[in-house]
Amino acid sequence: MTCYDRRDLGLLLLRLGTGGVLAAHGAQKLFGWFGGGGIEGTGQFMESIGYVPGRASATAAGLAEAGGGVLLALGLATPAAGAAVHAPNGFFNQEGGFEYAASLGLTAAGLAVTGPGRLSLDHALGHAVNRNWMIPAAFAVTAAVTTMTVGARVRRLRKAKEGEQETLFEE
Repeated sequence: MTCYDRRDLGLLLLRLGTGGVLAAHGAQKLFGWFGGGGIEGTGQFMESIGYVPGRASATAAGLAEAGGGVLLALGLATPAAGAAVHAPNGFFNQEGGFEYAASLGLTAAGLAVTGPGRLSLDHALGHAVNRNWMIPAAFAVTAAVTTMTVGARVRRLRKAKEGEQETLFEE
């Protein structure tokens, strides 16, 4: 019989809380639940801040948050589930910043590194999808995708700004 300790219970609580919040954010984007905009509203917002196409960006973000949140809460594929992304505008959340997202992201990343504990599906499945090599691989893939996505957004915004400046000079 396995004896669970405080660490296992603490990791379970962190996974359930952080995973639940991430899944709820994903549900806002995908389904409009909990006061969210759904794919349409979130897509329009994404386009307004430079993530084009907005609908595809909203779908990808919603699936990553909802799927990652559920996996994190269950303690399944923990390295992949713990790789979180957010594009900030300043520091504090009320200013569109990353303080809240950083808290979620750091907690998820910490869980990915620490592991899910014995009260998890990863443990029950013999850690088949929770290998040590998966942690740096998940973080590397997340960093690469984030860099490409944010880079494409910056290029679009820069191009749009240059287009606005050209229009001003023509008038």
